[in-house]
Amino acid sequence: MQKSAIIGFGRYLPKFRVKTASIAQHWGQDPKGIVSGLGISQKTVPGREEDSYTMAFEAARQAMDVAEIQSSEISAIFVGSESHPYAVKPTSSMLASSLDLHPFCHCADLEFACKAGTAGMQIVDSFVRSGQVSYGMAIGTDAAQGKPGDALEYTAAAGAAAVIIGSEKTPKALCRIDHTLSFTTDTPDFWRPTGEKYPHHAGRFTGEPAYFRHMKEATQGILAIAKLKPAEIDHIVFHMPNAKFPKTIAKKLGFTEDQLALGFIVKDIGNTYAACSPLGLTYVLEKAKKNETILLVSYGSGSGSDAFLMTMLRDGVELSRDDRQTEYLSYDQYLEHSHAL
Repeated sequence: MQKSAIIGFGRYLPKFRVKTASIAQHWGQDPKGIVSGLGISQKTVPGREEDSYTMAFEAARQAMDVAEIQSSEISAIFVGSESHPYAVKPTSSMLASSLDLHPFCHCADLEFACKAGTAGMQIVDSFVRSGQVSYGMAIGTDAAQGKPGDALEYTAAAGAAAVIIGSEKTPKALCRIDHTLSFTTDTPDFWRPTGEKYPHHAGRFTGEPAYFRHMKEATQGILAIAKLKPAEIDHIVFHMPNAKFPKTIAKKLGFTEDQLALGFIVKDIGNTYAACSPLGLTYVLEKAKKNETILLVSYGSGSGSDAFLMTMLRDGVELSRDDRQTEYLSYDQYLEHSHAL
């Protein structure tokens, strides 16, 4: 069976930011202590007219520019998010229409907390390898929310990442997907009941046995399948709920911070949930060199991890930059933006 490859990728981050210190000061907490503990200095905030759909559209359009294929050639699109604009009305169908994808298109919205975007990548990978489609798109997008005053408020951010996957034999093939697997259990560390606006979480329980166990099992599993050691991987992208967790698990598994460096973006944008690890991947795909290896491991509460081992088929592709200036919001302005969602 043929292998698939990423042939295009794109991302979108809102221009608005709120500093971690601003949130801490509003709640009378120690700004330096919060910033130091989380390792996050600021997070992205969606504009008043931005949501998971609009951000996904921008990321997808950029991915198509990189892939240099006609939109009508894409016949599968899967959109992972835990903040779809509608409870009943698919984001994927809106994107298929607005992006002018082929009308005979496999479309579905996916939910699995912060790994819904990588779940889409696995589905498209299978579609391409089986020969059912020539090109498919997977998107992770979220306008994540944390209840004011809750610990999640410091990290829940907004953004989107899109990848277009085709055959490794496609002339524009950039990064081959060599292996993928998932590790899943029923570990309820984070949840949002129907009808409630904000999620609940189990505090420190979200570390062990949730995040660390699933990341460890998925990472060790895929390395065993590929018969590779941590030192043989050039770049790693781990799910980044904060800056501490991915560094901790990387060190436990024998990786270095240098291997994390290219995709370690959480300190400047926060946790973009379903977009988090795919966004980190986009930064690696810009800078990685031909024949370098990439390990991507996502984590979604509830709980599960998707792991990918990939090989660069050519040097990375620089994305065109948005020329808008970053705009910082006061806490009150940030709260207005959040309530607009």
